[in-house]
Amino acid sequence: MKSRFGISGSELKWIAVITMVIDHFGACILENFVLNVHGNSPLAGVFSEQWDAIYSFDRILRCVGRVAFPLFCFLLVEGFFHTRDVKRYALRLGLFALISEIPFDLAVRGVPFAWSYQNVYFTLLIGLLTIWFMEEKKKQWWLRMAGFFIGCGAAYLLHTDYDVFGVALIALLYLLREQRLVQSVGGALVCLWEEWPAIFAFVLTYFYDGRRGRQSKWFFYWFYPAHLLLYYLIGAYLLPGIWLA
Repeated sequence: MKSRFGISGSELKWIAVITMVIDHFGACILENFVLNVHGNSPLAGVFSEQWDAIYSFDRILRCVGRVAFPLFCFLLVEGFFHTRDVKRYALRLGLFALISEIPFDLAVRGVPFAWSYQNVYFTLLIGLLTIWFMEEKKKQWWLRMAGFFIGCGAAYLLHTDYDVFGVALIALLYLLREQRLVQSVGGALVCLWEEWPAIFAFVLTYFYDGRRGRQSKWFFYWFYPAHLLLYYLIGAYLLPGIWLA
């Protein structure tokens, strides 16, 4: 369904990427390498003096970043309906889920492997597989419900980023896709329950006009692991040198 005003898919994607970068600066740099430094670290005394100010700044960044994930979910649903090959779409998400896991664990946990928490590509992949199954079983409501709960269960058991909430949001946006206003309100209400700043994403999606826009597909796939790795390198190696110089 097209709205009267014009926000293209590529414009939504850029907004999602920019807000994600802002969000991850808080999560990866401030929270992992600044606010959570150990007491025996030479940086502990420096950061403790400014802890409150840094924490307040982090909260602002994380609020801005809440817009990113609902936009990616919306774009996933649109991509599902516009792709020529859902299987290849799923394979790309799976490939980059694997590629992104070490950069994600390094940036968020500070270790190369953290099995307790998986990156968001896994959530998007499970969400895609869930709505693909639901679309295939359109006339069998009980199978659609089973597929939905299996998808949510998989995200929960794998501890993916946003886990059950993420898969549920993708499924909701899929089910309400033909009614843009209802979709926007429904998505906002679900996000209000989980993280209220995310509701502003649905002001943007309401004005999506159906255009794909100019975009480099592979750039956006690679950007996620690349920026996480960069944040880890900054936090682990560059930041201590700056603060101790």
